[in-house]
Amino acid sequence: MSNIKLFQEQSIRATWNAEEEEWYFSVVDVVAVLTDSADPKQYIKKMRSRDKELSDKWGTICTPVEMTGLDGRRRKIQAATAKGILRLVQSIPSPKAEPFKMWLAQVGSERMDEIADPEKAILRGAEYYRMKGYPEGWINQRLRTIEIRKKLTDEWRASGVEEGKEYAILTNDLMRAWSGLSVQEYKEHKGLTKESLRDNMTDIELILTSLAEITTTRLSQREHPQGLAESRHVAKRGGAVARRAREDFETTTGESAISSLNAEEKQLLETTKKDDDQN
Repeated sequence: MSNIKLFQEQSIRATWNAEEEEWYFSVVDVVAVLTDSADPKQYIKKMRSRDKELSDKWGTICTPVEMTGLDGRRRKIQAATAKGILRLVQSIPSPKAEPFKMWLAQVGSERMDEIADPEKAILRGAEYYRMKGYPEGWINQRLRTIEIRKKLTDEWRASGVEEGKEYAILTNDLMRAWSGLSVQEYKEHKGLTKESLRDNMTDIELILTSLAEITTTRLSQREHPQGLAESRHVAKRGGAVARRAREDFETTTGESAISSLNAEEKQLLETTKKDDDQN
């Protein structure tokens, strides 16, 4: 979760540009945090109309950068470096301005620390979920799934799969293969709209998703599929392994592995803890 930064417990999307060694922050998220505006995009329009110099230089201050939205999809949004964000802050009368400037400096410093010691990035990810109220066992499992997912997407990239739409197609194939539900159907089952599906999964659902992804990664490394079509075949087979594990779990426990629980009941997402508490 290193691409979600918290300022006073409010989320700001960010992405690291390794070539430039710069963070790019979502302009909409920054404006929402500093102004508490219900419609930050409209606030930005009014801000630009008030500040002609800012409006004239908007194209150099802000640039389209691909980030993950609340719905889990990747798309280009307006973003700016710390220097650009500081220019925007000048046009936003807010009591949060000064602490926000200090926060920007701290985020930059933390990134340098993470490059030197990757373990610190993992610890900050854990703290993010801890602040959101997730139980410790679930946090450990969720962080593990992030690592597993990255290995899979690295393998897809090596297989010539295009990031974005093609990743989404493969993820959908894999999810349907083990759960019987598409990503959208799964989200509807949990009563979600734009929220991250995985942040609303129980630990058992996370484990089964990870099993599907680990298997898919291993198959891909062994068989070297090329392009989307061949990779789809591998993803479905990887998901089928997790489906069989799911069926075994459900037969043995008499419980469904597919839950309607979501993050509104964070403590219940750690299903193994429920049993411990009852003993």
